Formats: sequence, structure tokens, C-alpha cells
Amino acid sequence: MGINNWGLSINSQQLYAEALALEQAGYFEAATVKYQQILGLDNEKAEVWYGLSRVYFYQDQYDQALDALECCLRLDGTQGSQYYHLGLIWEKLGNITEAISAYQKGMELDFEGVEGCWKLGELWAELGAFESAELYYRQGIERQPNTAIGYLKLGNLFLGQNQVQDAIAIYQTALKLYPNYSDLLYQLGLALRANHNFEQADLYLGLAAESQHQYQTAIQFYHNILQTPLETVEIYLKLGNCYQALDQGKEAVNIYQQGLNSFPNQVELYLALISVWQSLGETQKSWQIAEQAIARFPDQIAVKFAKQRLLPILYENSEEIARYRQHFTEELTQLIAETDLENLEVKQQALTAIGSETPFYLQYQGDDDLELQKQYGEFVHRIMKANYPEWTKPLLLPSLSPQKKIKIGYISAHLTWHTVGLVFLGWLRDCDHHQFEVYCYFTGEEADQITDLFQLYSDQFYHIYGNLEDIIQQILADQLQILVFLDIGMCPQLTQIAGLRLAPIQCAAWGHPITTGLPTIDYFISAELLEPQDAENHYSETLIRLPNLGINYPKPILPETLKKRLDFGLKQDTILYLSCQSLFKYLPDFDQILVAIAKQVKSAQFVFIAHWNTAITQKFKQRLKRVFAEENLDSEEYCLILPRLDKIDYLQLNAISDIGLDSIEFTGFLTTLDSLSCHLPIVTYQGKWMRSRQSAGILQRLEIIETIAQNREDYIKIAVKLGLDSEWRLAIQQKIKQNQAKLYEDKSCIQALEAFYRKTIHNFNEIPLIKGDFNY
Repeated sequence: MGINNWGLSINSQQLYAEALALEQAGYFEAATVKYQQILGLDNEKAEVWYGLSRVYFYQDQYDQALDALECCLRLDGTQGSQYYHLGLIWEKLGNITEAISAYQKGMELDFEGVEGCWKLGELWAELGAFESAELYYRQGIERQPNTAIGYLKLGNLFLGQNQVQDAIAIYQTALKLYPNYSDLLYQLGLALRANHNFEQADLYLGLAAESQHQYQTAIQFYHNILQTPLETVEIYLKLGNCYQALDQGKEAVNIYQQGLNSFPNQVELYLALISVWQSLGETQKSWQIAEQAIARFPDQIAVKFAKQRLLPILYENSEEIARYRQHFTEELTQLIAETDLENLEVKQQALTAIGSETPFYLQYQGDDDLELQKQYGEFVHRIMKANYPEWTKPLLLPSLSPQKKIKIGYISAHLTWHTVGLVFLGWLRDCDHHQFEVYCYFTGEEADQITDLFQLYSDQFYHIYGNLEDIIQQILADQLQILVFLDIGMCPQLTQIAGLRLAPIQCAAWGHPITTGLPTIDYFISAELLEPQDAENHYSETLIRLPNLGINYPKPILPETLKKRLDFGLKQDTILYLSCQSLFKYLPDFDQILVAIAKQVKSAQFVFIAHWNTAITQKFKQRLKRVFAEENLDSEEYCLILPRLDKIDYLQLNAISDIGLDSIEFTGFLTTLDSLSCHLPIVTYQGKWMRSRQSAGILQRLEIIETIAQNREDYIKIAVKLGLDSEWRLAIQQKIKQNQAKLYEDKSCIQALEAFYRKTIHNFNEIPLIKGDFNY
């Protein structure tokens, strides 16, 4: 549901966009008010009446929904979707005859639409007219043969009439189109069980449960398959994945090892063991298994990649960081030298390998990663070029007349309730759609309300999960002028895609705040307050600095009622230091900072948020215990690690804390914005790299430089003063409240971003790309 004009005035267009956004996000009462505002200005717009009818319907106000829709139909009754909606209303009002008539009218107006087919099939099935139901389901399948829902409904119709073989055939046909569709998998499992094929039934029921994240149920079904003819390597891998999803890593290890007893020559089981031991924080065991696998499978490049990327999630000491960094560097150099991309099998294996993992944890060591990123980026590009030579050639800029809009594409696997999605949504929300045509490519698996908003603010939105070539071909078909990767380095598939040339101009945003090192990325879009003066030397791309923080971010909505400290198991009479970054951001020397603060602020309590893997959380606790004990302190008296929280509880925790302690070499960004929305004073350290300056940039925007440390000693001094000097702490809180508005709804970055797009397009054919640093 994109935004169009429909002859609305500029003011009404803005209100309509806001109403659609509120409707899409589920704020139906607020959307109702917006739609009514527009109708107060002009009540002759059919789409506005249609929108009002929808939000009334969502609020179970069916009579009002019917009245609003009748107003819409009087103005424009040409859209099949309007009559489909009318059918839904009549159903709710209990008038099935009128509902059937409305659905049929919708089908006549929309020759490709299928929703009316499904509803008519359901209604006739409920009325016992199974032949009519089958007719409409088949009509829907004929209209859209690549849509799984019709096959599902038809199969269910057959199964309900005990036509089991027909149901099985329909489900199997559909699964060829959508092999991971959980409802199809589940229904096929039921049909197979009804046909007394119990082992096959357990397989499909297990697959269905896993796809619905019901991992314990899936484990039970998968275990039933072991020691039967259906036992495969894939079943062991799926069992291990389910155990890991339940945070039962040791059980996953046992399953993979059991799998190797049955299938000793399957490299996938070795790769799974390498990965699970790393996730448990046992990097040395991963290393040993990788070496065993390389000795057993010397021609399998995937194992060499797995070994090269091995880095601890959490370090025990600084010496360990240096040792693993050296391993990483040496292994990368050797891997590049040994990879013969002229060999067909090798280049295909290399493509798969770079699509399985990224060197994500390298950026958390706090060192200069530019040369390593360039080395890895060049390697990725060579692998992609070897496999897809036709997609790495320079592209001409599509012709752009004064009347044509500039086509901008945004791609990410995290257009969801994730830092990346939340931070960059504002770039699209206030985009000038008169000058720019926005394309979004969502490559993640599961969508949510934020995904819906990205779709709303896009002219074209695609959700393509899993298939690399489908994504690439869609981007090329759209003939973009500029393609923006929001977070290269987090999702392996995105790194693969970024190693190609799919648009004449390609940019990276700072969703993962590190240079990509890819020769196919021309610009790195950052922000002036996040970068040091010499930042252009930190990037392989040309650096673009947007004004201020570079984002257009709304102020978080705070909980109306606050929990108390006791609700979180916290002490009442402490100075509560909240440090809520991912545990892998805390390098070993951060522990010494905590000890130094604890020695001076006797009532200090340090609160952290657990890692998703219990083993990593326990390693962090043990590290704290050891460091505190060295100074004759009990870490249990000072440190508490809370379980992972939902957004509301997380904001409440910020609101009842006294001081925020930022991580140092890789700081917070969205977490810092959230903490400051709760007026929590933040202590941060302004490091050398952009990723170590994010919180400092946010505080500079607030004109609060008092809590920005220049070194570790300064960090301790500020944290101690905030703990002991309640008046100064209150003064900082008041300053946050006074200046807080500067953090939110900053549209200057939108104007600068679009100016950069226009200028880059204008200069593309006139001057070559020159590495530099540009402010906008």
C-alpha cells in the first residue's frame, strides 16, 4: 500500500501519509482521526473514505465501516479491493448473501485478484457446497498459480472430505513452490499420518514445528526419524539447530557428533561443530575441529573459510585479542593465496562460503581494520566476479530527463524492529517523492510492523528471502541510479550482493559502522558528529558526512507506568550504573574500569543485559568474578546480569537507573538514544574510529560534553563524580531534558542526503570517482 496523490492538496497528502502510516502500524484510533481530518477538508476523496472504512473495520465498528465504504463506492466503485472489503463487512454483519455478491463483484473488477476466490471458497465450504468451493479455489490457483494459499485451501478441502491422496498431491505440488511454508508442511504431515505413513508424517510435522519456532516439538518429531530409513545428515543438522535455538548448545554438540558416527564423511557436520563450539565461547575447540576437518577434507574450501573467520565472541584478556587477530590475518592471506578461482568447483565452494558467515566479530577488537577489510572485500569481489562476471561490469547511468525521478534503492535484511530498520526508516518517511522513486529490497526472513512501514514509504517494495540470484535480477531489472546498502557486514548474503555492480552508483550506510573494503562500493554515508577530522583515511570508500547525527529519528514513546527496582531484582539503595550493550562489545580492560569505580562508589551496582547464549553470559560473569577478586572485591555484590528484556521493560530499566556506562571501543547508538529519551546521564569515551564515537556524537548534539571522556582515566573520573555528586547528576539530567528535542525529527539529514544523490547523479558522467570526504 504505497502513497499516491489521488488529487489531494499538499496538506491533505501529508495527512493521508500519516494516516496510512498509523493504520499500517496498528494505531487505528489515531488513523481514524487523521482520515476524518482530511474529510473535513475535502469529503469527495474515495480513497480517504476507503481508509476510514478499513480502520473502523479493524476496531470492530462494522456499521460505521459500511457507511464509510458506501461513501467511497458512490465516489468510485471501480476497484475490486473495495468490494472485497465490502464482503468482509457483510460477513461480520451476518449477511452472507450480500457478502457473496460483494466478493463476486470484486472478482469481476479485478481479474487477477484472488482474495475473493478464497473467501467464496470458504463460504461455500461452510455451507456444504464442496463442489462450488473447489471451483473457486481452483479459479484462484488459475489466476495466481505461484501463490501457495490456494493450494493449501484446496488441500484442506480434500482432507476434510477424507480425500487423503488428493490432499497429499496438492500439498506436495505447493511445497515445490514454497518448500518452507509451515502450514503446508503441517497439513501434509497430518495427511500422511491419516494415510498411515508415520515416519514421513513425523518428518513434515517436524519441519512445520521448526519453521514456526516450536523447537521442542520439532526435536521430538526429528528424534522419531533417527534410526529409520529417513535418517539423513539434514535431520542431524536440523536437530542441532533446534537445540541451539533453545540455548542448548551442548546438546547440539552431542547431536552433531552422533551424526558423524552415522555419516563420517559429511563436511556439513564438521562445519556445524565448528560453529556451535564458537557460539559457546569455546573458540579453541572450534579451531581444533577445523584443523581435523581440513586434514580430512583438504579440498573443501568451506572448512578453510570457517577456520579463517574464527574469532572469540568474548575475550579473556588483551593478549588473546592480539593472538586471534594475528591468526585471522595470517589465515586470510593464506586462504586468498590458496583459492584458485579458475577452478569451477573451487569458485562455487567459495561463493557458498562467503554466503554463510561474515568476519563480524573482527570489528569488536578495537583496532584499525581498514587494510583487513580491504583485503577481505577485494577477495569477496573476486569470488563474485568469478561466479557472476556479467554482474560485475561497470554500468552506465540510466538516462534521466528533467521529468524523470531519480531511482534510489535501499537493501537490508533488517528492515524490521532492529537498530538498522529503526534508525534508517526516517530517510524514507520524509523522502521527496516528487524527485525520487524509492525501491526497497528486504532480504530478511520475517517481516513485522516496521517492515510494513518501509513498504508504505516505498514506491516499490520487494521481500525476497534466501534466493541470491532472484534478488540480484530484481535489482538489475529496476535500473536504479543509486543503490544503498544499509548494513554491509552483518548479513553474509548482503556482502555477496555488495561485491557486485548492480547500480552505477553504490553506497554503504553505517548500519554496521565500518568501511566495507569492497571495490564495488563508491561512497560511505556517515554523519559529521560521528566522525573524527581525519575520518576519510578510515574508509576505502569516499566518505559522505550528513549533518548532525545523519538520521531522522522519532522520539521513543515512554511507558506510562514505571516499574520499580525491586521488580527487576535490583537493590533499592544503590547508585545504579546501567551498561546495556551486547556483552561482546566489552573488551577485558573494561572490567578494570568497573573495579576502579566500585572502589570509589561503595554503593555502586552495575547492571548488564544477558547475551542470547547462556554460555557467553556465564563467561562474562566468570571474567568479572576473576577481575574483581584480584582487588579483593566480590563481583556478586556489585554486578548483576539481567535476562533479555522487551522494549517496554528495557525503557523502564533506563528510567530507574542513575547513570549509563557506555562500552568503549564500539559504543552504543540506538541504545544511547533510548537511554537519553529516559534522561539517563551517559558516560562515554570518544575514540579514534567512528564506531567508538557514536555516543559522543549524540552527546555533542545535546551540547553535553561533560560526560565525554578522552581516555580511560577520564572515563572513571566522570563515572565516579556522577555517582557521588547527586546535584551534578541532576544538572546533567535537566540538561538532557532541555536539549532532548535536538535528537529527534531532524530533517536536515534528508535534505543533505537528497542533495548528495542529485549531485552525484549530475557529476557521474563528468568526473571520475575520487576518494575524499564531503560534508552536506
